[in-house]
Amino acid sequence: MQKATQKAPETFLAFDFGAKRTGVASGNRLLEAASPLTTIRAESTAARFAAIERLIAQWQPDALVIGVPYHPDGAAHETTALALKFGRQLRGRFGLEVFEVDERYTTAEALSQGATEAQADAAAACIILEQFLRTHP
Repeated sequence: MQKATQKAPETFLAFDFGAKRTGVASGNRLLEAASPLTTIRAESTAARFAAIERLIAQWQPDALVIGVPYHPDGAAHETTALALKFGRQLRGRFGLEVFEVDERYTTAEALSQGATEAQADAAAACIILEQFLRTHP
């Protein structure tokens, strides 16, 4: 009997989670590139997940990537727990594999690369996804 081989995820949506705004980017392993898509400004969890559901239906990703924030010294903080909970919710709601990436300084990096405040969250999600693509062949 042959063992079924699981295909490695090729296309991704990435999220820079925030309590008020969540940046979203898309990308794929073939090009090893990502592009910022949008920022979800959700006033409720239901509205946030409805917007994510529409994006998943549109982009059909194989897996999801979330940024998990830490203090500069690597210690977790309140938002770390919220981001991890968000990842568990994504996995449970959409049945997709969710990868976690340390997202320290991604918003600052996005701003330093010329993103405006309005673009910063989606640009940070793009940086998160590019980091994932570089480190997870």
